[in-house]
Amino acid sequence: MTERLLLLDTASLYFRAYFGSPEILAPDGTNVNAVRGLLGYISQLVDQYRPTHLVCCWDDDWRPQWRVDLIPTYKAHRVVEEVTGAAVAGPGGVGSGRRYVEEVPDPLEIQVPVIREVLDAFGIAVVGAPGYEADDVIGTLATGAGMPVDVVTGDRDLFQLVDDAASVRVLYVGKGVGRHERVDEAWVLSKYGVRADQYADFATLRGDASDGLPGVKGVGEKTAASMLQKYDDLAGILAAVDDPASDLGPGPRAKIRDAGAYLAVAPRVVAVARDLDLSRDHHALPASPAAPDELAALVERWSLASPVERLTGVLAATAV
Repeated sequence: MTERLLLLDTASLYFRAYFGSPEILAPDGTNVNAVRGLLGYISQLVDQYRPTHLVCCWDDDWRPQWRVDLIPTYKAHRVVEEVTGAAVAGPGGVGSGRRYVEEVPDPLEIQVPVIREVLDAFGIAVVGAPGYEADDVIGTLATGAGMPVDVVTGDRDLFQLVDDAASVRVLYVGKGVGRHERVDEAWVLSKYGVRADQYADFATLRGDASDGLPGVKGVGEKTAASMLQKYDDLAGILAAVDDPASDLGPGPRAKIRDAGAYLAVAPRVVAVARDLDLSRDHHALPASPAAPDELAALVERWSLASPVERLTGVLAATAV
């Protein structure tokens, strides 16, 4: 069997499952639609792509402080202030009893630990890294994987990882998991007018409101693509700005120059880490649940019989 690695942007998928599925209640009244939906997505993707390895990549830190230090608006619109009983270190200061967390609907937040328990019982690898996002885990595991890699996400930032030579592509679920698009280098070029290896610079210039990245004021997708087509990368654009003899127009030149402070730090924020110290062991797709008794208890408690039965069958069939 040809080896293939499937990397899941797990939060992207369980958020999608929560908001895209009707409420389904466990016996105690807890909504479990995100748990069931995520298991359904995994079953569908494994059945379709038959990976030999699978990792659910996790946000150990969904908004790393080092990225916020560089661009304070980074994901700021998703933050809520949480008052705690204990003193904590944070923007409010040590001893303030306040911290800043991602705004997650309560019915979804309750389901996240259940998701972890179910994945563990199946023996499906869950990998995070302190101080880093799932994107960074994906970037690291996709780099030098030694086998074809499919990255499943609704996050366009990960298009920067697409690499035909290394057999890395993105299964983009922006239109839904069932209608996902297979993103390769030709797809990126056709969609945005830039190469996949230019995508991080493209995103830096354009900005991304969903991540709180302002971009260069007055530079949209078309202008960003045009400059990258002409000057190849951000370094080339900056060199053209500083070169009086370059053919960069006065308007774009002024916009890039005015955004100098932002452009000095934004590439580090936008770039997905590819060199984290992560183990690549124990990522093989299980042929059967690792802890069947624990899984059975979870099935009974959370009314997960149908999605668990489906995934168990898909895992067995994939192992053949």
